[in-house]
Amino acid sequence: MSKEVTLIATSAMGLESLVRDEVKALGYHDVQTENGKVIFTSDLQGIARTNLWLRTADRVKLQMDVFQAMSFDELFEQTKQIPWEEWIPEDAFIHVTGKSHKSQLYSVPDCQSIVKKAIVTRLQEKYALHTRLEETGVRYKVEVAILKDTVTITMDTSGTGLHKRGYRVSQVEAPLKETLAASLIKLTNWNPDHPFVDPFCGSGTIPIEAALIGQNIAPGFNREFAAEDWVEISPKIWERALEEAEDLANYDQPLSIMGSDISHQAIEISKDNAMEAGLADLIDWKQMQVEDLNPKSDLGYLVGNPPYGERLSDEDEVEDTYRALGSIMKENPHWSVYIMTAHPDFEKLYGRKASKKRKLFNGFIRTDYYQFFGKKL
Repeated sequence: MSKEVTLIATSAMGLESLVRDEVKALGYHDVQTENGKVIFTSDLQGIARTNLWLRTADRVKLQMDVFQAMSFDELFEQTKQIPWEEWIPEDAFIHVTGKSHKSQLYSVPDCQSIVKKAIVTRLQEKYALHTRLEETGVRYKVEVAILKDTVTITMDTSGTGLHKRGYRVSQVEAPLKETLAASLIKLTNWNPDHPFVDPFCGSGTIPIEAALIGQNIAPGFNREFAAEDWVEISPKIWERALEEAEDLANYDQPLSIMGSDISHQAIEISKDNAMEAGLADLIDWKQMQVEDLNPKSDLGYLVGNPPYGERLSDEDEVEDTYRALGSIMKENPHWSVYIMTAHPDFEKLYGRKASKKRKLFNGFIRTDYYQFFGKKL
């Protein structure tokens, strides 16, 4: 019988519900949602499947234990009680990170040091080692997170954050994270039978994520994960997860996806990234101004992350762009439009009040995601 584990899929604030829905769609139903994370139980196969399939999560962590600690002795002893030898070999390189908020144990460096010492002590005893660990082997990243004296100990299974899909060979300034781009799409009711347009494509992230979603291609299919090197997780587990991803991909699904940008350089970058993702023939790229946008079908979806006009020198141009977009889409009332921007007057400039608005963070920038639902045909 496969070992049962508790996993934590971390999330950007405000996107927990998307991550939760993705976890449930993979067949995991013992799910709890908290600020910035989704907690669920799984077997070992779930470590591979969630890393491969979660489009909107930041990373997947293995929960080792949760306990109360208000002294360094308590932190040491309870960390030492965790059966680390079931996961970590004697030559492992153990890297401990930490954070603490509103807790008695507020010194993060001290907490990290004590957790590392507890793990090493446990492994030395279990492996009957009389010298220090060599730490020449696989890297295991352990995190100690303390909130209101509750300690959560985890190990990172993802390695590089899940937003690193592996297809971005180059990028424009301040590119949109792949996980946020996927979230913007998942917050619409677009399906691959309808046209999809991003008139501010930048590095091409939104159209590329739309193509991956449209053909049901696992976003982690072409990258590696930290837990692939773990002794406890058999290579067959990863092989089965990759086989499942290949079987579920729908490469025959026709798509009508276009990305455009005023910048010639952005379009060339987008083409390179799409080629790296294996989607070169699925997305149309055009260099053009928003004013030249001319939807060819009666119904479709427009999703974009336009410039926000944060620099005074750009403000007039940005506001003209918003007005032009509003005028064009007014002539296409059956299209649904989704725009993420930090500009406070977007609705006024666009010329229409959003059907729905959602607060999101683009990095550290607080934005609103304006959703204009198209009229039914």
